[in-house]
Amino acid sequence: MSRVASSRDPSQPSGGPGEPTGERDSRPSPIDVHVGSRIRLRRTLLGMSQERLGDSLGLTFQQVQKYERGANRVGASRLFDLSRVLDVPVSFFFDDLPAPYAASGARSSLQQAGGFAEGQEGFGGGDDLFTRKETVDLVRAYYRISELPVRKRVLELIKSMGPVAERPE
Repeated sequence: MSRVASSRDPSQPSGGPGEPTGERDSRPSPIDVHVGSRIRLRRTLLGMSQERLGDSLGLTFQQVQKYERGANRVGASRLFDLSRVLDVPVSFFFDDLPAPYAASGARSSLQQAGGFAEGQEGFGGGDDLFTRKETVDLVRAYYRISELPVRKRVLELIKSMGPVAERPE
């Protein structure tokens, strides 16, 4: 049997369907940005600096910054380490992922529809509640209340102050 030599230059990306091209869009994936924002949320709720988180993981604070911005993807083992250090389940990093991104196969269908857009609803828009300092301050103050019954009463008080239509039944 003789082998037929490929005419394709191995140093050039093939670009065939389903094959990696070796090129990466310079914009971070919205999913990486979401995971990064969840890392930042949990870190700030714990009152932990980027430097302290980095030290716990054997990273520099610059690497932590890149994870939090979504500029660097978080690998599975690193996500596991983050969940341990930040004392949350791995699923925490994917909580509140907007429905179009949470559905299986969504990535390829979204790319075909024109790619990801950082400005899409749910990904770091100007009105993201979890990125507001006010939200972080409120949650920190809430969890500083050591007595569980008092904390529950505070929660009920806050809920009662909101509009009636939004209150859970």
